[in-house]
Amino acid sequence: MTEKRNLPKRSNRGIILRLSRYILQYWYLFIPAVLLTLLSNQLALMGPYYSGAAIDAISQSLNVDFPTVWDNVIRMIICYAGSAVLSYILSALMIHLSQCIVYTMRKQVFEKLNTLPVGYFDTNATGDIISRISYDIDTVNTSLSHDLVQVMTSIYTVVGSIVFMWRISRPMILIFALTVPVSILFTRYRSKKVRPLFSARSKRYGELNGYAEEMLSGTASIRAYGRQDVISGRFNTYNDNAMSAYYNAEYNASLLFPTINLINNISISLVAIFGGILYMYSENGLVAASSVLFITLGGVAQFVQYSRKFAGPINEFSNIMHEFQSAFSAAERVFRVLDEKPEPEDCADAKEIGEIDGKVELDDITFGYREDVTILHNVSVTANPGQMIAIVGPTGAGKTTIINLLMRFYDPVSGEIRIDSVPSLKIKREELRRAYTMVLQDTWLFHGTIFENIVYGRENATMEEVRSAAKSARIDGYIESLPDGYDTVLSDDGVNISKGQRQLITIARAFLSQAPMLILDEATSNVDSRTEIMIQEAMTALMKGRTCFVIAHRLSTIQNADTILVVRDGQITEQGTHEELLEKGGFYSTLYNSQFA
Repeated sequence: MTEKRNLPKRSNRGIILRLSRYILQYWYLFIPAVLLTLLSNQLALMGPYYSGAAIDAISQSLNVDFPTVWDNVIRMIICYAGSAVLSYILSALMIHLSQCIVYTMRKQVFEKLNTLPVGYFDTNATGDIISRISYDIDTVNTSLSHDLVQVMTSIYTVVGSIVFMWRISRPMILIFALTVPVSILFTRYRSKKVRPLFSARSKRYGELNGYAEEMLSGTASIRAYGRQDVISGRFNTYNDNAMSAYYNAEYNASLLFPTINLINNISISLVAIFGGILYMYSENGLVAASSVLFITLGGVAQFVQYSRKFAGPINEFSNIMHEFQSAFSAAERVFRVLDEKPEPEDCADAKEIGEIDGKVELDDITFGYREDVTILHNVSVTANPGQMIAIVGPTGAGKTTIINLLMRFYDPVSGEIRIDSVPSLKIKREELRRAYTMVLQDTWLFHGTIFENIVYGRENATMEEVRSAAKSARIDGYIESLPDGYDTVLSDDGVNISKGQRQLITIARAFLSQAPMLILDEATSNVDSRTEIMIQEAMTALMKGRTCFVIAHRLSTIQNADTILVVRDGQITEQGTHEELLEKGGFYSTLYNSQFA
């Protein structure tokens, strides 16, 4: 297996810039959102101005100027109502924008997964990969649809509030010159502490999902061995770890909001006290109307309201930072997938091989999944067109590794594989894989009709060809006995039919393929002995004119092979026909006799 790459951690700035590219991709939605944000918040900022003007119209004379009061009250109501309507439109627009971004991101991740080498999936749990596609991207979606609006709103509100407060009373702004830096420094300090906790939370959720997916796929075996309690105990451990990581992240993040709220409440209290003192001096004539210290009662009311608007985003900013830390950790996990190295590109002179006769040569192949561990040692094999090459040996000997190299899921460390005397590295990888048809022990069917599953490898096949393939695989009778026949819908992985029937459908798929070479990995392991005999007869006809590589543990299926390779400890220790190997009296003979004694 390939080793996991320890990619460096990304900074928040790098993640923000990368997310910004997704946002700018939908500029036609983002620009209107920005304009709506500016207009909505401008209207909201005008509300306190008209409120203060109404208060001054009441307090500046014994006779209340009702026309002025009502005029300012109506304007204030219009501003707040207009702001609310625009905010609603903005929220709907941002939800649509975030969905577009998430759709693009999820599409890119899935497409990226299709380009990654097989080694990536050998070293990453399926549940963890699914967690990145679903949970992590949904976390990013939440921040984009809600928190991004809050950020834009907060920035404009803070700047607008400062402008209005500056016009009302410059001396009173000095209060925020003391409290705001304290809030900013504390927020930065806590954010650095919290982000690793959110990264750990995402990792633990990935581990939990991976374990759950693995155990759910093996439910039958778990119950057969009565291991439910053991599995539940292990799940509880993963669940406890996930919940502990969740608690640590949320608890430490939640400490930020009360502290920032306390600082802001202190600043608003100081504003009210200082404003009241300045108003008394101004009312008693101790401060000239032209002085910067002069302020009216309406001005005090305005300043208090603007100070609340100013403090509000700072309070919300602590919550937003909490959400952003979670989103950044999730986005980093998603970007790690996107930044993984895909399968190496075909070499510049790689070509389409065209018609293939089927001669396959492995010349002095050495390979290991890791640099420090060698699996195959100097393996050399020649398969002439139409020959059946059987590979036998104990578990872990390297049989499947040979198949992985033939399919170029991996490339050898040294040596060369040739197809019709052309090095496999000189053949386009897609062309080479299309030259093989694989039937594996672990069947793979998808949600769709039986017809769609059989024609998966050759989508232009006709119904007659599908029927013929099913007949050759001895599955036609079963299919036609179903109420919907070939239109019967299989559930995910074909769990609504037996394992043997699933295997027969994949064999029918192989019959339909026109590939000149076959790879069979215990293809008949899930069928009964009588069906196995019938399939062997059909496969004998199928394999005529095709080069076949067969991995087998049941030696009865390979007695007619042209060449049998005995692989032990990554080396070919014996090679020959069934009769020749029995006469040698070596490992193959021992293995055969142990099965048929």
